[in-house]
Amino acid sequence: AAELEYESVLCVKPDVNVYRIPPRTSNRGYRASDWKLDHPDWTGRLRVTSKGKTAYIKLEDKVSGELFAQAPIDQYPGIAVETVTDSSRYFVIRIQDGTGRSAFIGIGFTDRGDAFDFNVSLQDHFKWVKQETEISKESQEADTRPKLDLGFKEGQTIKLNIGNMTTKKGGAAKPRVSGSGGLSLLPPPPGGKIAVPPIPPPSSTAIANHVTPPPVLKSSNASSADILLDLDAPASTSKAPASATTDLWGDFSTASSAVPNQAPQQSNWVQF
Repeated sequence: AAELEYESVLCVKPDVNVYRIPPRTSNRGYRASDWKLDHPDWTGRLRVTSKGKTAYIKLEDKVSGELFAQAPIDQYPGIAVETVTDSSRYFVIRIQDGTGRSAFIGIGFTDRGDAFDFNVSLQDHFKWVKQETEISKESQEADTRPKLDLGFKEGQTIKLNIGNMTTKKGGAAKPRVSGSGGLSLLPPPPGGKIAVPPIPPPSSTAIANHVTPPPVLKSSNASSADILLDLDAPASTSKAPASATTDLWGDFSTASSAVPNQAPQQSNWVQF
């Protein structure tokens, strides 16, 4: 009911000529050359509208818009609108009034483009009517079909096979690492950390050589060079005079390297 109340305009042409046509005496089509084309019986405006699935051709006055005649169309092509056999600018339409009376009249357009638009507007409307009919028919058939129950039944399970992904028992699949050149690279082995070499402990010789001289007592009358030479020299070696060599630390280095295995003598040196 809502569709029947809504009226849409499909096409409007400001100039159209209306002709009285003689009755058809045979089954052959109408010919526009049989009409008095130079003397139309009426001239006005043509408007094509639609209400629901029915189209209407309305002939109206150009100035006042008063309705002169109306032709309802249920299908196209059909008996309500026919084309003439000798021209594409003229048509024969069946007009009807409110009492049910009908008559056939001829209409024509001066411009061929107006005739083309008039024809296309009717074709598009009834193409839409055909599509709507097919859609409604399919929906009715779908309602009558038994509905499929695609839900899972109680206890029903499914199994999915996704690609070539293989997993170990109790573990997840490891992803492949692809290089920039499209080659597959193996992941590093587990626990493949670089071991840091242990630092070797310092040797006894290095510990023996790394000594810190004791503080020098201020009350001692001997020189610092003599004290160092006396403490560092082994017991078996006699004290050398300070003037025997120009290097005061030479005897200390020689004595340490000469007897590395001997036990250190009791002295005031602190060993680390």
